Amino acid sequence: MHLPHLKPCPFLPPAAEPLTAACLSEAGTRRGAVFYLQALEYAQSLWLQGYPARALLLINRAFGCALDAADPVLARWPLPYRAVVWLLQQHKPDQFIGNPRRHWQHLATRMVEPRRELRTWRAWACWQFACVLMPHMPADELQLSRETIAEPTTGLIHKRLTSLGHPGEAALWREVLDFCQSAQTIPSPCSAF
Repeated sequence: MHLPHLKPCPFLPPAAEPLTAACLSEAGTRRGAVFYLQALEYAQSLWLQGYPARALLLINRAFGCALDAADPVLARWPLPYRAVVWLLQQHKPDQFIGNPRRHWQHLATRMVEPRRELRTWRAWACWQFACVLMPHMPADELQLSRETIAEPTTGLIHKRLTSLGHPGEAALWREVLDFCQSAQTIPSPCSAF
């Protein structure tokens, strides 16, 4: 059941009714445009059911889809960087969000094929949002130390998204990151995007 006190994320497709994981089966094993749209719709539904952490997991799955930059679905529903930030900012204190910084750190450092390198840098891109918006959330320092992992700089994330991502993806990410950084000093509604 969708909770009436939660407003839909404007950066995700509408979900008229509560969805379950079964909605993802329509795409079969293909991870293209159909799966991308279904994953985003399911993320919206999970958000409206009060599950922001689970919604973010579905957004991760959408980021992993094999989409051409010219795919029509991206014209209507661009890569969901704005949705990530909106959910991080809008979740209620009583809703489980986990530790997004640690989540994306683990996702980026344990990525598997297909499209491993691109998906890794998209995870680091979302990690950067969590670092800015939730600076109180700690990194997994033990993993960083044991595996000698260096957290990437903003410049390196931008460079990798530029070389691996869709045309304009790095600029979109940077625009959203700039919004996050300004939101830390000046309270601003997410609709300012």
